[in-house]
Amino acid sequence: MLKLTRWTIAHRRLVVVSWIVAAAGLFLLSLAVGTRKANNFALSNTDSQRAVDLLQSHFPRQAGDADQIVFHTRTGKLTDPRVRAVIVPLLSRISRLPHVAGVVSPYQAGAAAISRAGTIGFATVQFDKSATQLPKAAVERVIKTAEAVRSPSLQVELGGDAIKQAGKSSLGYATLVGLGAAIVVLLLSFGSLSAMGLTVVTALLGLGAGIGTIALASHLVDMVDFASVLALMLGLGVGIDYALFIVTRYRAAYRENGGNVDAAVELAMNTAGRAILFAGATVVIAMLSLCALGVSMLYGAAIAASLSVLFVLAASLTLLPVLLKITGRHVGHTRSRRSSPREPRPGFWFRWVGLIQRRPTWAALGATALLLVLAAPMLGLRLGQPDAGNDPTSTTTRRAYDLLATGFGKGFNGPLLLAVRLPAAGDASGLTRITTALRHTAGIASVAAPQLNPARDTAAITVYPTTSPQSAQTTSLVKRLRANVLPPLENATRTTTYVGGFTAAQVDFAHVLSGKLPIFIAIVVLLSAVLLLVVFRSLLIPLQAALMNVLSIGAALGVVQAIFQRGWLAGLIGVQPGPITAMIPVMVFAIVFGLSMDYEVFLVSRIHEEWQHHHDASAAVRDGVGQTARVIIAAAAVMVAVFMSVALGGSRDVKLVGTAMAAAVFLDAIVIRSILLPAVLELLGRRTWAFPSWLDRRLPRLAIEPPDRSAPALDEVA
Repeated sequence: MLKLTRWTIAHRRLVVVSWIVAAAGLFLLSLAVGTRKANNFALSNTDSQRAVDLLQSHFPRQAGDADQIVFHTRTGKLTDPRVRAVIVPLLSRISRLPHVAGVVSPYQAGAAAISRAGTIGFATVQFDKSATQLPKAAVERVIKTAEAVRSPSLQVELGGDAIKQAGKSSLGYATLVGLGAAIVVLLLSFGSLSAMGLTVVTALLGLGAGIGTIALASHLVDMVDFASVLALMLGLGVGIDYALFIVTRYRAAYRENGGNVDAAVELAMNTAGRAILFAGATVVIAMLSLCALGVSMLYGAAIAASLSVLFVLAASLTLLPVLLKITGRHVGHTRSRRSSPREPRPGFWFRWVGLIQRRPTWAALGATALLLVLAAPMLGLRLGQPDAGNDPTSTTTRRAYDLLATGFGKGFNGPLLLAVRLPAAGDASGLTRITTALRHTAGIASVAAPQLNPARDTAAITVYPTTSPQSAQTTSLVKRLRANVLPPLENATRTTTYVGGFTAAQVDFAHVLSGKLPIFIAIVVLLSAVLLLVVFRSLLIPLQAALMNVLSIGAALGVVQAIFQRGWLAGLIGVQPGPITAMIPVMVFAIVFGLSMDYEVFLVSRIHEEWQHHHDASAAVRDGVGQTARVIIAAAAVMVAVFMSVALGGSRDVKLVGTAMAAAVFLDAIVIRSILLPAVLELLGRRTWAFPSWLDRRLPRLAIEPPDRSAPALDEVA
């Protein structure tokens, strides 16, 4: 680390210019070429994927996304000539738009698309691609064309997955709010504009280069639409945190050595720099572990998040020491402690740890009980896909959902699409038997007439459940169709039938992730434990880290389940209760485990450093926590500010991820690092650092602490 620091300082002009050019150049280049979004939702060896494959190969016209244009006449009925005179030409115009494969009119024979009251009806727009692959401009053109015929007497709303994708808003405003909140936290922590500015500039340059690279990489690797949001949120949070730790260590060293900038920079990079290098590596490992799930949709998100972390980490390790060298005296200068009303009294955290150490058993039991209580709702976690009924009432997708539910039932918002391979071309005799059996199946409201492909060897049947797409009853219906209803019909008619469509795909997605989640957790925990074992030469530290990190993640998911699924306090962030999106717990586990390891490394490395110097377990805990707690709390406050600002401004899934991450970071810093960890290490005493000599000889050396012990306290932020 010292060699890298000295090289960057010796070539500081080159380093600064390179980072500015890289950040600006990559960002501008990414704006020029754009970001390619490809939500590759392939789920191999699932029924819904087999349905997609069959339709794409034999009936491509039915393989794309099917969305609805919902009409509601406030006067008269949809069958009135004056209403038909508006709707029929509209649907004709839409059918000729790019990427529209066809439109099924509500007036078409057998469509069953007008309610019994005659005031609500819907047309089905069949696109030529899936919602995740359609150009946003093509979908927006359909929306604009349909909305043009709205009038006081005719309400027109649009629903469906493609419509919802096109309506997603940017997070630019929410990101600015998060950055502003982070700046306030840094000002309160540092009490210095110079130190705050240095931290933010480093993070933003690293993040700018990272976001630009991610946009370029999207043309080589499929990136889902939320990948850039995840990368932005994670990169901004960890980028500011990493710079915060280094600047804090520099300021403490600067005061200790009497104002020697070079020595302070080298010491900060050789201590805090080593720690963030290891911490950043654990975040990247946790994110890339998502690839072990075998779900291609998550690969791009994992790569994007990893690139974001790597770039902000690189900026902290190369650009920040140069900026400290240039502005070191301004950054290192602070007012006296006694003159700063924002500073807590000297020794607050030492007194706090002393209180914990006097009652370690009660502290450990109390903190554990609190986390378990918060985690309890997680046992009722129901994975699924929230439907448009969870959208804000101001959106057209929500209004379309409500109209369809009123006119036909909630199941019309999430139809199932059955793909049927016929025994021979033209042999459609079995379709009548299949549709008749489906119409008499409990949980099915309506079955549309089968659609045959030109070769007449494949059919598509649209089935409307009686319950909403996110309902547990709809999930049960999908499973019952596959296990009990369709197999006898296939045998009798010699057909092969797959249950597909967006709703069925989400059922399969939740099932796939639930089955692979234990393996994924084991991989992340095991890799992190091995790294901690090598670094700290302790058998108990990896075990402690794994258990406490899982506790904080469990508590965060419990909070999420209570808010987003049960609806407790949901109104505060503007969400409706519903199931938890299947991929969210997996992503939250990967991200939060990596972030929790950040704080674990920062804190335990300092305790380990004190242990090596004194070989007094209680003193090591007291000094380590006392010297790092304040900066960890400041870093956590930055993270929480960034995550919550994004949670308040995004879609339901973004709100969910932001809330989970904010809750996990808050609990990790306040409950685990400030109470549970010092209490447990106090109870373990010298056993914490027990390590077999034979294992010590065989493991490679990977030290976070420098060989000499000259580092000042990390908590002296100002």
